[in-house]
Amino acid sequence: MSTSSHSNTTTSTAQTSDPSNKLLFNGADWDFDTLKNTYDAIEDIALNELKLDVYANQVEVITSEQMLDAYSSIGMPLMYHHWSFGKRFVRDDVMYRKGYQGLAYEIVINSNPCISYVMEENTIVMQALVMAHAAFGHNHFFKNNYLFKQWTDADGILDYLQFAKRYIAKCEDRYGFDAVERVLDAAHALMEQGVNRYSHPEKPNLAVELERERERAKYEDETYNDLWRTLPQTDTDDQDVDEIQRKMRIEERRAQFGLPEENLLYFLEKNAPAMQSWEREILRIVRNIGQYFYPQKQTKVMNEGCACYVHYSIMNSLYDKGLVSEGAMMEFIDSHSRVVFQAEFDDQRYSGFNPYALGFAMMQDIHRMCVDPTDEDRKWFPDIAGNGEPVETLKDAWANYRDESFILQFLSPKVMRDMRMFMIDDQSASPHLEVAAIHDDNGYRRVRRSLARMHDVSVREPDMQIVDVDIRGNRQLYVQHTEHEGIRLEKAEAEMTLGYIGQLWGYGVTLQAIDYKTGEILHETNYTPDDLSAA
Repeated sequence: MSTSSHSNTTTSTAQTSDPSNKLLFNGADWDFDTLKNTYDAIEDIALNELKLDVYANQVEVITSEQMLDAYSSIGMPLMYHHWSFGKRFVRDDVMYRKGYQGLAYEIVINSNPCISYVMEENTIVMQALVMAHAAFGHNHFFKNNYLFKQWTDADGILDYLQFAKRYIAKCEDRYGFDAVERVLDAAHALMEQGVNRYSHPEKPNLAVELERERERAKYEDETYNDLWRTLPQTDTDDQDVDEIQRKMRIEERRAQFGLPEENLLYFLEKNAPAMQSWEREILRIVRNIGQYFYPQKQTKVMNEGCACYVHYSIMNSLYDKGLVSEGAMMEFIDSHSRVVFQAEFDDQRYSGFNPYALGFAMMQDIHRMCVDPTDEDRKWFPDIAGNGEPVETLKDAWANYRDESFILQFLSPKVMRDMRMFMIDDQSASPHLEVAAIHDDNGYRRVRRSLARMHDVSVREPDMQIVDVDIRGNRQLYVQHTEHEGIRLEKAEAEMTLGYIGQLWGYGVTLQAIDYKTGEILHETNYTPDDLSAA
């Protein structure tokens, strides 16, 4: 079926009066020819009208069960096995079958080629939406955003996942499922604290990983860690050492271990005294996977907003060209509206800002400001208001910002009014909530700063660092959590996480809560190896 919008001048009146001869599809059903024609039409708009820069696309059609399977294993096609993935699969499957939740319409993999999974149960309209959303919206964002360029390797991720899956399966055969599961449980619990946040990690290379695995297996099991083997014995005169010498020893010890270290998994992988080589390798695998997902956590609003803007633009362009029917557009608008729905603050469904809704609203607003600005827009955004280049402006934003900086730079008073944003001051010492910012110039800026801070990963995740190791005594490991604005770790989860650190370390662990302003130790939690045996 032709996707061209140009009609032949010699065509009969009967033919030209029939709009259905241009439609890509009729009804809800589809076959692979229809899917291919629809994809080609979408690709033409994406590349030639929007000028998107994308990886080569690979679209996979899978069943709902396969989608659930991919969903449960954090969206990766070649993921190793772990009981938590099966647990999530069963939960999601039951909820889906009973109608309590839907499934993601798609899953997209940040790889080259970019892999988009679509469900065979989708209607052709949904397939068109998904291909526009994932294969071109997400794809463009993955390829061009600076965080993904710096922190992920789209060319090598699938090869590395294949290596990881084979390696963990080999460890299960050799050391037993229980032993491997024990290490994976601990590593998964610490995955959030196993990424390099500021220094760029070395991107995984399959050949290098295989060679390093062989070297580690050959030598590390045969030799004891020199750092631990050559430690001096406890000096009986330690108590008499003056304060200056004691501090010098502490600083020397910290430098020896590269402390403080915020990447807990990296420290444990390199320095845990009794850990075997295969256990260190598993920690490295989990670290690399956590690192792969780190940019996605920082760009959720932008990534989904970009994809929604792209699919909305493409579907409307298809309609304007006469390639999809009004009925198809009604189905599209219904699905799109549900995706970008934002519940009000007093709605029972409210659980914070929907990243799809916030991202799409901001993208649309930037488009409006570039094309039809108001005086307010010219005051707040003089660099982009009325520039007449909405897509280029958006592409620049997609490439050079993350959620926090994007909101701080581009959130407009209009979007704040439309979404009825306001700022609540919630002090633990006060029994009341205070509406601290509302819709005036100063209020807009406070709301914007507050919302940007909510999307800052460093604020959302606990500030934890390994700060010291008692190498001359009982090998106690000291971990500090810096409390900001009086926000403490949840006690039960903190104790469980501390146990996982101690399990990998092999010796006692002390968690110290530190006040951000004063540096004072507020309280301590201790873990000993006996706690593990008693559990």
